[in-house]
Amino acid sequence: MGPGFYDRHFLPHLVNVTCGSSLTMPLRNRVCVGLHGHVVELGFGSGHNVGAYPDAVTEVSAVEPSDAAWRLGADRIASSSAPVIRAGLDGQSLPFADNTFDAALSTFTMCTIPDLPAAIAELRRVLKAGAPVRFLEHGRAPDESVRRWQHRLEPMQRRIAGGCHLTRDIPAAIADAGFEITDLDRFYQPGTPKFFGALSLGGARAT
Repeated sequence: MGPGFYDRHFLPHLVNVTCGSSLTMPLRNRVCVGLHGHVVELGFGSGHNVGAYPDAVTEVSAVEPSDAAWRLGADRIASSSAPVIRAGLDGQSLPFADNTFDAALSTFTMCTIPDLPAAIAELRRVLKAGAPVRFLEHGRAPDESVRRWQHRLEPMQRRIAGGCHLTRDIPAAIADAGFEITDLDRFYQPGTPKFFGALSLGGARAT
């Protein structure tokens, strides 16, 4: 059974607004540092990272399941300095050959993928050895008091936000898949409730 009306039509607009907040742009600029060559971007959404791609990026293969989100990003895609091609719909099954990409990017995406270990394994498969993975994700808070609220609110969050998990430890999941974490900054995003704004910004390397 596919996504319903809410997920297909309303949710992409909600995500476009929340993920397009001006609060996220400095973070997007930080996380995109070091990207180069042919990049695979998981959960492209409506293209809010486009303006943060470094000049060294030559092409972006965008993995995005939502037709509505892709349409919302049309102007940003057209303005990109590097070609952006919608090249996949499902991060758990990437339609690319092994060792294809020079780098990968994921922002506010790994919280919603149903089978996250499968998606990270696929990412590792399609990356060249030593390729950087840059990630900006929200998830498991460092403080127990905040984590208690995350557990309470996660069932509602998953219903209204397309399966979004509040309690995933995404850096740990990346490391468990065999990536080497190269840098990591964990913090609460100012101006955002802590249960939702516990962020991890960093990088990993395919080995």
